[in-house]
Amino acid sequence: MATYSLVVVSLMVILSRISSGSAKVHMVGDASGWALSVDYTTWASGKTFKVGDSLVFNYDSSHTVDLVSSSDYDSCAVGNSIASYNSGTTTISLNTTGSQYFICGVMGHCSGGMKLTVDVTSDSSPSAAPTPSSITGDSPTTTTPLGTTLPPPTVGGTSNLPVDSSSPANSPLVATVLCLVALMSLLIIG
Repeated sequence: MATYSLVVVSLMVILSRISSGSAKVHMVGDASGWALSVDYTTWASGKTFKVGDSLVFNYDSSHTVDLVSSSDYDSCAVGNSIASYNSGTTTISLNTTGSQYFICGVMGHCSGGMKLTVDVTSDSSPSAAPTPSSITGDSPTTTTPLGTTLPPPTVGGTSNLPVDSSSPANSPLVATVLCLVALMSLLIIG
């Protein structure tokens, strides 16, 4: 009977932690995607971005997604990006707190409104240790302020399928199912 109580309490703790700390996938610009004539300041203003969330940029071949410094964002300076992407779909995992700045690197597009700032806040769970953001979708050109080239981040598979801008990531669900299976096997065996 003590084992059963321990299992029930463990399940309650796991489920409460997963439901409160689910990462979200935000489709930049919602149905409009990453394009001219979208007000990204308004789009971002109603959203909370937390460590563990992801941004998905969907765009056509006439655009890029450039991760830039605050000053390059403010001045719409192109050609000095931290990383630049042009695959049509780029997913950026928000793994650090603070502001992240994105522009379209095509001349005139940033000043035409293709710029986005996201302010990433800490996830309340203690396991959210800050790590460098991981970006997937294509191989970027990445240089440091000293001009040395960095190896590209790990590239994962992406698709151009629409993503619900507030859908929880699947990994917490998978973790929950695996925990439930393990705990149920303990009940059956023990």
